[in-house]
Amino acid sequence: MATKIRLTRLGKKKQPTYRVVVTDSRKPRDGKYIEQLGIYNPRQDPSLIKIDNERALHWLNTGAQPTERAQKLLEISGAWTQFKVAKGEIHTVSDDNVEEPAAVAAEGVIEEVAAEAAEGMSEEISEEAAEPVTEDVVQGTVEEAADESEES
Repeated sequence: MATKIRLTRLGKKKQPTYRVVVTDSRKPRDGKYIEQLGIYNPRQDPSLIKIDNERALHWLNTGAQPTERAQKLLEISGAWTQFKVAKGEIHTVSDDNVEEPAAVAAEGVIEEVAAEAAEGMSEEISEEAAEPVTEDVVQGTVEEAADESEES
């Protein structure tokens, strides 16, 4: 029997609420289901998503295939990630074996250098802003640029 994790519609006209259920794939959308895993109410702000991750994980491990929408809801609840980790498709690193990854250490160094550079630039900008720009300053800058281009 091919099982699916999908949504069953409840509620009044134009006011849907859904149940996340495990059902035989040959049954109709709102037909008989095997087990209810949770509920989804898209009309609340924020949307209500309540899923029993333990039971969802059980059904995923036994071969139940989620529909696209059900998979999104399982991702939000965290059951889909747990399933992928258990299956071995997502690799995790335990905190016991790793002191500090090189990428994290490099990130800290980059942030420090960026902060120092930003401080230095702000000081240079404030000093330049304090000096009034005159025609002599502009002319001197143009001449320096011309000398550099002649040298190279």
